[in-house]
Amino acid sequence: MIGAVKSRYSEAAQERAAELCCPVNYDNEYLKAIPQEVLERDYGCGDPSVYAREGDTILDLGSGGGKVCFIASQVVGPKGKVIGVDMTGEMLDLANRNLEPVAERIGYKNVEFKRGYIQDLKTDPELVDELLKTHPVKTSEDLKTLNEKLETLKEEKPLIPDGSVDLIVSNCVLNLVEDNQKPQLFREMFRVLKRGGRIAVSDIVSDEESPPHLKENQNLWSGCISGALQEYDFIQKLEECGFYGIAIDKYDEKPWKIVGGIEYRSVIITARKGKEGACIEKNQAVIYKGPWKKVEDDDGHVLARGQRMAVCEKTFKILGKEPYADSIVAVPPKIEVEGEKPFDCSRSAMRLPGETKSGAAPVTTEPSGNGCKDRVCGC
Repeated sequence: MIGAVKSRYSEAAQERAAELCCPVNYDNEYLKAIPQEVLERDYGCGDPSVYAREGDTILDLGSGGGKVCFIASQVVGPKGKVIGVDMTGEMLDLANRNLEPVAERIGYKNVEFKRGYIQDLKTDPELVDELLKTHPVKTSEDLKTLNEKLETLKEEKPLIPDGSVDLIVSNCVLNLVEDNQKPQLFREMFRVLKRGGRIAVSDIVSDEESPPHLKENQNLWSGCISGALQEYDFIQKLEECGFYGIAIDKYDEKPWKIVGGIEYRSVIITARKGKEGACIEKNQAVIYKGPWKKVEDDDGHVLARGQRMAVCEKTFKILGKEPYADSIVAVPPKIEVEGEKPFDCSRSAMRLPGETKSGAAPVTTEPSGNGCKDRVCGC
């Protein structure tokens, strides 16, 4: 399918193809700095640039003509950076010839576009082309040598280095990657993110799995339809790679297309990286505010509404920030716990109030006696 995708988007870079995009509302203030030919050849199904923050390093997967990159560049400001990766030469030409006009209008240049395949962000095609010039393949031994050098290039000069990106965005592109390469795509996204990094992916998903005869239809695949992941399968693939805090942040009620009774619609899915690491006991607790009776986080902790639940230091820090903070009361110990005692994160247990006050002097606001004088209270 890759040939069909390249061909279709090469043509779409030169002449607008309305059938490739869903209606999307962008912030008009950011569009003022972007040349008309870029605006006309934008093919997406949402606006992931709204998740950008000042100072971020952003990677746009399948950046096309550069519209989302040029919007994000204005959000992150001169201290931020935006990298667009795309495999289609005509789209890259469109984006690159508008780099200078956009930079002049906003007053700084913080965007670059790279040729590459989003499912393999280690391989830099430009370096591979240079290598092939000096290492032509004529024998099986030549091929072996070339593969060894390619592996060295990936490690020493990756297209996108490990842990270098704050936010990954993509706009209706992940569905174009071959199904057997999608797991690698998600692993690559995880690899290049910094600890604490985020993704905000606007894409097309299906309510049912697309059958083989639809997947084999080149027009449906290159049109961002039959290559779409089933909506829950999308989330599962992110979970398998280690992402946490996964959320469907936008879900279009009305399908974009219905083919063979299957609904294809636009969503924006967000997720984070950073729950790896040791679990250390620090006498910390969290209280889930509700409204659900109980919830389960990505590490299997069951949080009962209104109860102090024991958590490790890592989980305490995670649940105290986005996207959980509005639903959580963080309860730190009154006296900081020293040392590196392991915490068993395989269990879900209540934290007794006295544990979070461990080491603090007994205190009561009712010294005349209310049943508190013989225990640590602090109430």
